[in-house]
Amino acid sequence: MATNKRVFTLRLEEENFEKIKMIADKNKRSIAMQIEYLIEQHIAEFEHKNGIIEIDK
Repeated sequence: MATNKRVFTLRLEEENFEKIKMIADKNKRSIAMQIEYLIEQHIAEFEHKNGIIEIDK
């Protein structure tokens, strides 16, 4: 399955990893998709408060 998602390494404290894993399981998401969802939520909150972040494409 092809994807246009960028791959990178993320190091987490063991406790944070386990908590995210539990949240992901409850939400029926993979850990990666849960982390992406959390990041998207944070970006939306940031942009709501600070304005849209413009990205040069």
